[in-house]
Amino acid sequence: MGADRPGRPPTVVGPLGQPMTLEDLPPPDTERWVIRRKAEGVAGVRSGLISLEDACRRYRLTVEEFLSWQRLIDKHGLSGLRVTRLQDYRRREEHGIGLAEAGE
Repeated sequence: MGADRPGRPPTVVGPLGQPMTLEDLPPPDTERWVIRRKAEGVAGVRSGLISLEDACRRYRLTVEEFLSWQRLIDKHGLSGLRVTRLQDYRRREEHGIGLAEAGE
């Protein structure tokens, strides 16, 4: 992960394949959560750049909201983080409809 390099911040691979450090995480005052920023936050927590608790505190998010981003990435990829798609995915899950059945 790069944490063993003295004097340099740890680096991990970000959600789009680019190197990412703590400085690359969305700023604490982020209000508009586009797909890329959500994915960077999730990658930061998963890689150990920032703890889940610190990320939730930093971004004023609930743990459940943050974990929902992780679940959406795992289940639907980055496109699952699209807000308009989120409603579709939730509705399909409530009705037990898979993506293949829905034509995706």
